[in-house]
Amino acid sequence: MLFEVKDLTLGYENENVIENISFTVNDKDFIIVVGKNGAGKSTLIKGILGLIKPKSGEIIFDKSLKKNLIGYMPQETKVSPSFPASVYEIVLSGRINKMGFRPFYNKEDKKKADDALKILNIYNIKNKSFSDLSGGQRQKTLLARSLCATDKLLILDEPSNNLDKLSREEFYLLLMKLNKELGISILMISHDSDLDKVLGNKILRIKDKGFEFEDNISEDMMED
Repeated sequence: MLFEVKDLTLGYENENVIENISFTVNDKDFIIVVGKNGAGKSTLIKGILGLIKPKSGEIIFDKSLKKNLIGYMPQETKVSPSFPASVYEIVLSGRINKMGFRPFYNKEDKKKADDALKILNIYNIKNKSFSDLSGGQRQKTLLARSLCATDKLLILDEPSNNLDKLSREEFYLLLMKLNKELGISILMISHDSDLDKVLGNKILRIKDKGFEFEDNISEDMMED
């Protein structure tokens, strides 16, 4: 187990957005989180990351998983497309939460960045400016930055938004590689109602302050 969400209620001021939700994320899980707009998908992610406090219930993390060991790719990145930084610099910034009081990146940080670039097949553009990248290349760069922070868990909030069909399919293949080959657990919010037919071993459906958490039968059928 990486973490357990137990009878969790989240919301803002006097309004509950999610009520009494429970599920467990285990090693090598790939969980697709689906639900209509406003159902509370992003609120759930904020609760897991500690950005908002639970109204009730709890999130129990395994001792091996600290919050600074979670790779997070938000729905709206704070990196502007015109930001004057190279791909390598942006990917390397994923190590900041692990640096503590160190003022400079060390050899381990730089190796982690190089490894992430190679895994996601963007090492050849490491020196390109972020502003010169295509949409697909930008998403790979931001995924590499998230990967720099973890070898255990990635949390992704609708990462395929604004990608064309080809770039989206390539992005999904990379996620499968990270999950299947590297054993990284993934919790991913999606607006694509059919995504569970091609990705994930479990599905978390959030609806009307309720939820369903189940195995992904579609993936089992594909593996057969």
